[in-house]
Amino acid sequence: MGIPGTRNARMKLRRWSIVSLLVLLTSAVAAFAIVVAVLVSYPLIVSSSQDIGARNLSQLANLTANAIDQQGSGSGVGQGLIKTLQRESISAYLIPLGSPNLDDLPFDFPQTYVDQLNTGQDISGRVSSAQGEYLLEGRPLSVDGSVILIQPISIAGASAGAIIWRLVLALALGLVIAITLGFFAAQRLARPLRRASTAAMSMASGSRGVELVSTGPKEVDEISTSLNALDSALSASEARQREFLLSVSHEFRTPLTAVKGYSEAISDGILSGVDAVDAARLISSESMRLNRLVSDLLDLARLGAVDFAISEVNIDLHEFASEVKQVWGYRCHEQQVNLECEIIVNGGFIGDPIRLRQIVDNLAENALRLSPSHSTLAIRIEQLDDSLIIEVRDSGPGLSPDDQLVAFEPGALYERYRGVRPVGTGIGLALVGRLATGMGGSAKVGPAPEGGARFTIEIPQRGTV
Repeated sequence: MGIPGTRNARMKLRRWSIVSLLVLLTSAVAAFAIVVAVLVSYPLIVSSSQDIGARNLSQLANLTANAIDQQGSGSGVGQGLIKTLQRESISAYLIPLGSPNLDDLPFDFPQTYVDQLNTGQDISGRVSSAQGEYLLEGRPLSVDGSVILIQPISIAGASAGAIIWRLVLALALGLVIAITLGFFAAQRLARPLRRASTAAMSMASGSRGVELVSTGPKEVDEISTSLNALDSALSASEARQREFLLSVSHEFRTPLTAVKGYSEAISDGILSGVDAVDAARLISSESMRLNRLVSDLLDLARLGAVDFAISEVNIDLHEFASEVKQVWGYRCHEQQVNLECEIIVNGGFIGDPIRLRQIVDNLAENALRLSPSHSTLAIRIEQLDDSLIIEVRDSGPGLSPDDQLVAFEPGALYERYRGVRPVGTGIGLALVGRLATGMGGSAKVGPAPEGGARFTIEIPQRGTV
């Protein structure tokens, strides 16, 4: 049993149309891509923004140092530079040489930085304090001392927020475009699927000749092609069923007509004495023919049922082959046909003797019907290590390659050769094929050296002797 929650979710999902599902999927994928893009881009944007801020601070430090040096030579510090520093929240500090007083700085100034400035080196870096983190740029002056610029790192990277918002806006616009394109793509994909669904429902209601034009992606095109193949297969199958029913009806009608006519003649007193006896024999013969036809139909129907039973008993193959030889030797002698029996058996075999006898009798009956007088009918029963081979060959007209393809289909050969060759009920070979398959074996047909057809059945042993 499945989990109830999972089953309910699956049922709800089935109620969604493919358009809704594809749009939802497109939206989910686009939204996921946006989240991933933001998560990946955010640290890169922040880092890039801080790097740009550090470069700007470095340039302003150079300008400030130059301005102070010019002030020492008589020129004032530019007012534009001062306003720029104020606007960017940059603090400037003059550090004298020697033992400078650094108490005004909002952080602990590393001694290494002081030593670098005293030796005339520029300094760049980041420092931290209780108030936050700062970018720092220091430049030595031509006069005694140096200048230090500091800027809160939050100010230096402030442009990152604006960049991220622009990125999110662009991605949101992409999401809207993706949903729109997903909707139209889903509509285009669903159109041939709806046509396929309509065609399938039409076939289910009994319509045939439903032709679907192959359009859309490869998978959708395969659905259309498969439905067209299914429609053709259903039409062919139903045509065979109609032909089979017609042939079976014809088989029933002929003996029923004879039984009805002769029984009425006897009851009306038209036939009496020896004629009545002959009519009674004919009625009995036709009744047996009807009984055999009904039995074959029932066996054929049972073979397709789930409860088709197969016995597993120990068969004495010597006795089995002897009975076959005796029965069909007598039948062949009656019709002046020479019977050749080849028996190669060791003794025991686990299987169903009734079903095996049905196979032999149906094949032999079919072969004898097509064998002309003074011809040969051959039966070979050979026991292998784990299977039994039953082969029946005749000297009749044989079967063409096309005939061999449909030999085990109900009524196929009957419909082709009715009125041309002696035919039976149209069920015997189909019964043989399904009996062989039902017992896990195989049935094959091909040309016989005697000139007719050769039927070969292989049945696996169903247990251990």
